[in-house]
Order: sequence, then C-alpha cells, then structure tokens
Amino acid sequence: MIFGGQSGEHEVSLMSCVSVIQVMDKIKYDIIPIGITKAGNWKLFLGDISKIENGSWEDEAIPALLSPDPSCKCVITLKDGMESRYYLDVVFPVLHGPRGEDGTVQSLFELMNIPYVSCGVTSSAICMDKVFSKKILEQSGLPIVDYKVFYKRELLARMPEIISEVEEFLGYPCFVKPANLGSSVGISKAGSPSELESAMRLAAQYDTKILVERFIDAREIECAVLGNDEPKASLPGEIIPSRDFYDYTAKYLDGDKSKLLLPAPVSRKDITRIQELAIKAFKTLDCSGMARVDFLMSKVSGNIYINELNTIPGFTRISMYPKMWEISGLSYKDLIDKLINLAFERHRQKNELTLA
Repeated sequence: MIFGGQSGEHEVSLMSCVSVIQVMDKIKYDIIPIGITKAGNWKLFLGDISKIENGSWEDEAIPALLSPDPSCKCVITLKDGMESRYYLDVVFPVLHGPRGEDGTVQSLFELMNIPYVSCGVTSSAICMDKVFSKKILEQSGLPIVDYKVFYKRELLARMPEIISEVEEFLGYPCFVKPANLGSSVGISKAGSPSELESAMRLAAQYDTKILVERFIDAREIECAVLGNDEPKASLPGEIIPSRDFYDYTAKYLDGDKSKLLLPAPVSRKDITRIQELAIKAFKTLDCSGMARVDFLMSKVSGNIYINELNTIPGFTRISMYPKMWEISGLSYKDLIDKLINLAFERHRQKNELTLA
C-alpha cells in the first residue's frame, strides 16, 4: 500500500489508506504500508495504522526506496547500517492528485515490472489532466460542458482580456479549476469579474494550467467502473452537497451535512445512459482496473454531461466509489480482492507481449 504523496490531497490519501487496510483480509495479504511525505520522502511504516490517519506515522517510519530494477521487486530500507528488503507481489497505490494519480508512480511500477492497481501510465496522466481528457472525450463524440483554457503566465499580462473571453464564451456564473488536481481542491464558482479574477489566481496556486467551465444547473451524479477488457459499471449515486457545490469542505469536513443518495433517484433510462457513458469514457481514455466517472445532469433539460474521470478515487469511509459497488452487490472487501486480481490480470497480459 502506498499512501500520502505531495499533492493537496495528501490527507485524503491517508484516510483512504486506513480504510482499505482495515477491510483487507490479513490472512490472505501481508500488507506493507509505504508512505510518501509532503516533502516527497518515501518511508516504510509498520506501526499502528491509526497513526496514518492522524499524520503521526512519520515519527516511526523508516526511510525506504523502491528499486526500478525488475529483478528486485522490493522495498529497501537502511537502518543503523543494516539493509532490509521487503519483497512485493503487487502494489496498491491510494495516492490522489499529482505525483501519484497522474502516471508518475505508475511509471516506476512499470520499470519494476510489478502488478499494480488502477490505470496505466498514459490513461492515468490523461485523466489527471482535465483539459487533455476533455479534448479526447470531445473528439470521441462524448458529451462535455463548454470550457476555456488559460495559463498562469497569462494572468498578469492579460487578465482583462481573459475576463472578456470568459464573459463572451461562457458567461456567469462559471467554474474555475486547476487542470491537474482532485477532491475539488482549488475550485471556485465565479459570478462576477472580480470573483473570476480571484478564482483564477486561486487555481493558479495549484497548477500552471487553468480550466474555466460553463455553469450547468446540474445534479451531481457519479458512477463507478471496474474491469480491464470488459469493464462493468455500478449503479450511479447522487451527491447533494452541503454547500453551493461539492467542494473540499463539503466532501471531507462537513461530516454528514452533504447527502449521498445511493442509488441515485433517476429513471431506469437515465441509469442505463449513465452506465453506458461511463463505460465508453473508461474505454476511450484507455482506463483499466478502476475509475470513478463524474457526471453533471442538467436540472432543466435532463441532458447528461461527463465531468471527469478519477483513476484512483477516494476510498475513505464516506467515498462514493466503494459505496456505489456495495449497493450494486459487491462488498468493500470483495472490491479490494477484485482490484488486486485485475492488477495481476493486466500484468500477465502485458508480459505475454513480444518486446521489440
């Protein structure tokens, strides 16, 4: 299990890790937790998992590294001049956001030639970048909302022009997001020129590429996808946020104030449409293992738009991905087993290929 990371979703990853470890079969699995600090240091932690969630795990952790040498496949530690090796069969990353969910650590696992849970390098990178994923979904004829893209370097030089472009093409209100982040970190809803400028500057604190989207008065629907060559979609769920939209506070800090409707109260026709779009998006972006597909469903027209795909969705006690599978007949524990088996399946398929 690899947790933590350097993104703004570090704390969410800690919660996800603890939740997964708590349900895993300790007879079947010998779990080796590896944490990545906010500074980027890799450490082996073999203590009480409750210390992971409260952040005190670092005090007991031992500096560690994963060798990219495929003949090694182990975690290496050095303490008091003594080297120790912990050999691995499969890696389960619960890293959310940049430098974890974006193909970076996945490339390390590829070099190690070791099975790992979730999507491959390319699909992880594309899904992390909301702009690239939107372009591909759009080119494939899948429904998305209108958007504009700006860059951090533009803000000082041409903020008035940017505001005019947004007003002309998208109007108010609109959503402003960092292109590469999750858990609604750095996202704002802007209803005026001054709010738009503030939102752009906030998003620029988290990414050099900024996405501005047309506002849709929408219901927030999510659908979980699981599988490799023949992915399946869960029953969808709906989020009723405690705030104006489902931001970081509404997701993780407001407790039970946000409501999760499981399954989503939509028609059988809409359920089928959501599931079909979720699987199409999953395949279009070359996903494997798992992804959570987030939708916007217009309250006015009923039109359904793909918002984004998360290749390592949250696995906390309140996270939608495992909850949607639970209402679809797959328990949290069985879901973890399935994900690990899918990792082995994909790895086996890749190793059967002929190297050039």
